[in-house]
Amino acid sequence: MEQRAVVDTQTSDKYLRIASISIALYDYVITLPAEWRFYRSQSSIFQLSLACILFILIRYVSIAVMLVSNYGAFATSFTQETCQHYYIVAPTFKVLQTMVSQVIIGVRTWNIARRNRRVGITVALLFFTSITLEWFTNMFDRIPVVVDGNCSPGNVGKTLSAWLYYIAAMMYDLVILAISTTHLLQYDILSSRLERVVRVLIYDGIGYLIVLTGSNILNIVLYHESDVQTQSAGASIGYAVTWIMSQRILIHLREMQEAPTMESVVLARPAQSARNMMSGLRSKNDTDSVASHGNNDMGLDIRVCVERSVVVDYANESGHSDSWDKVAGGVA
Repeated sequence: MEQRAVVDTQTSDKYLRIASISIALYDYVITLPAEWRFYRSQSSIFQLSLACILFILIRYVSIAVMLVSNYGAFATSFTQETCQHYYIVAPTFKVLQTMVSQVIIGVRTWNIARRNRRVGITVALLFFTSITLEWFTNMFDRIPVVVDGNCSPGNVGKTLSAWLYYIAAMMYDLVILAISTTHLLQYDILSSRLERVVRVLIYDGIGYLIVLTGSNILNIVLYHESDVQTQSAGASIGYAVTWIMSQRILIHLREMQEAPTMESVVLARPAQSARNMMSGLRSKNDTDSVASHGNNDMGLDIRVCVERSVVVDYANESGHSDSWDKVAGGVA
């Protein structure tokens, strides 16, 4: 009976890993065109935008952690000695992947807050506090576990610490995304274009939080299992969803930049002097520029251009009706 339970545990572990690899591979294939568009939009290979750098990092650090972790789980040739030098590699890449993901949502939040200094300091403090806890809890009391020639990291002892890693990650995600959502709800929506941008940013943040929180809770439950192999059963799922949700944020921002729209706005006002009317047009143009600049900040160096044709009809002092045409555009 005990042997059968061990076999069932190993089978469940393998199924979870195969499922995560399949999901990640499918997402990698369908996002290859988006990756190509990222590269094509760069002015030079030596002048990559911040969004492109983060996209490359989250994509290929995630691939590295999945390869290292699942190779150790599926291999059949490890000994206790060789596993001693290999088992710590996967937890190391795991923290590096989480750091890149947290940089993405941290910089995103700072830009959404229009690069407010206080928000920037808060995000930086939360980030360094979080990664300090993550490095410690993920590495403390780790041991190599060799079963049937495979190698995986385990966490034993009177106090299990590895599951605290997921608590630290969840708290960071919750606070950072609460800050960004609060600032998004404070934006003055000047057009349907900006409304769509804000809506996508809110949905991306909420989706990221829900999916990663679910994955982290699964891993917390598994780390409290007595069987050491079961502890890492959900880790590969966590790698996959962190990779997918983080790069989706960057891909959606890239797509919004690639689909600018032209909006026409007609303003009709009572009789007033031409000077006052031109002043109103300048004021409107300034407002649009501010809004577009704020939108650019949200995009991690991804620019959004919102152009609108403004036609103003007014009656001058002589009673004649004149029209002023002006194109107001804001490119951040």
